[in-house]
Amino acid sequence: MKPLISTLALILLGSFSLHAAFAGTSPSYHRAKWDPIHFKPAIEQATDEQCLACHEEILERRVRDRTLAGVKKEETLAWYQTLDTYAGEQDTFHRRHLVGEYATQVMQLHCNTCHQGNDPREETANSSATGSAALTQRKHVDPMICLMCHGKHNAAVMGVPPGDWRIAGKAFNFDCLLCHAAIRTHRHQVNFLKPQAIETLAKQNKDVCFGCHGGRAWYRIFYPYPRHPWPGGGNTVPDWAKDRPTESQARFLVGVEPVSATTPAQSQQQAEEE
Repeated sequence: MKPLISTLALILLGSFSLHAAFAGTSPSYHRAKWDPIHFKPAIEQATDEQCLACHEEILERRVRDRTLAGVKKEETLAWYQTLDTYAGEQDTFHRRHLVGEYATQVMQLHCNTCHQGNDPREETANSSATGSAALTQRKHVDPMICLMCHGKHNAAVMGVPPGDWRIAGKAFNFDCLLCHAAIRTHRHQVNFLKPQAIETLAKQNKDVCFGCHGGRAWYRIFYPYPRHPWPGGGNTVPDWAKDRPTESQARFLVGVEPVSATTPAQSQQQAEEE
């Protein structure tokens, strides 16, 4: 029995010694994968700096100079380059959303705007007793977040001619603000967008509106935007909007100052006067 106890003591002592020797060094991949910052509630407070400390490669990557078939990138047109709002060479997904020229003009996205954690165990919330039912199955990002800016143009509920806005919009000179200067004027008041910049640029370039409302559609469905009350909107709610929320998600309102009951034009005029 004594030799066995001595052996166990040496094993334990060795374990403690190894732990002490590696204390303060970078964690292993598996330890990092299960770090609390990858899960709620810690991920909701994570800064971009904390995320990029381990994931900086997402901003360092560049698109290929040539496709696998040998076609030069200069000789191809990416789908996002078809809109007038995008300028410059092709770029990677994360760079276009975080540090791209147009992105920084109209958005202030952060890593945790899209990434709210995922369950590394089989990428599903239902494979263990501790899984979070709030996570999206088999996804690192809830597709509804993407849908906000990459959904189909919902012409049916707007009362505009059906079909592709690139064709139907001709009746309106492709100008969304012909109607939306006075309709649903409480918009873009979330912490990942720059509402005043969007309103200003939309007057200069009609693709600013269409770009996020059908022009970059990844899906053939629409995003059910909250129906915020707006000045002159009245109390009548159409049938299609009766189940819509009247506020954006709480996490998207953090740090957003409440707006007064004014139209975008009035808000811009007040800003210029100040």
